[in-house]
Amino acid sequence: MDRKTIIEKGLLLDYLLGDLNAKDTLSVENALRADKVLQEEYNKLEADFERMAMDNAVDPPASVKHSLEKVLDKVEKFSDTPVKRLDSRSAFNTGRLLVAASLAAIFALTSFWFYNQWQNAEENVRLAREEQEQMRNTLQELSGEIQEVKTMYAILNDKDAIPLLLKGNSLAPEARAVAYLNHSKRSVVVNPKALPELSEEETYQMWADVDGEMISMGLLPTDEELVTLTYIDKAESLNITIEPKGGNDHPTVERLISNVYL
Repeated sequence: MDRKTIIEKGLLLDYLLGDLNAKDTLSVENALRADKVLQEEYNKLEADFERMAMDNAVDPPASVKHSLEKVLDKVEKFSDTPVKRLDSRSAFNTGRLLVAASLAAIFALTSFWFYNQWQNAEENVRLAREEQEQMRNTLQELSGEIQEVKTMYAILNDKDAIPLLLKGNSLAPEARAVAYLNHSKRSVVVNPKALPELSEEETYQMWADVDGEMISMGLLPTDEELVTLTYIDKAESLNITIEPKGGNDHPTVERLISNVYL
């Protein structure tokens, strides 16, 4: 492992803090023995840590120091082995370990903060993508609705469109519907909004009378502004009946509420 790699990867600091694995520790130690410049960099780094430790050192209270001395004296009386007292260098080593531990804790907290920030960024990106997708779907729906309105507008304003008013009879005197019949475009559009509301089990249905035969043109839901129905050739009249929900395959003549002759 060369000097450049060790410095760029910050391995000297990791080595000083004891954060390297056995393999990397051995590699750094071999490099330190072989590279004087690298050894100087390490010495400077170690000196900086020593200075930090000494600058931030806090002397213990006198009472604690006195109690410690008394304990050591008693231990020496009952032991043949001299008690090694802590000198300033030992105190520094202890302080250095505390500084290293503090720095490691700060590093861990910083790493955790950056991880949370990254997670938040990922979540924000995901939400932005979801909002973008929802916006795209909304725009597609609006585009479809606008196109539908344009188509209906073109049908209603076509010069060949024939507006037909279907008034209600005695069964539904207030009923009104307007049909736009266009023979050249073979289209029929009806505005059923003025038809009275029915029960949930009933619906309006329009029929074309062709040579006495009633042919279904489709249902007329009253919650829509314009309804496109099936164009029937050679229709003699348009008729609206009330049928069971879902429509019928033949008209309920006794529930015929409106018709118009063509």
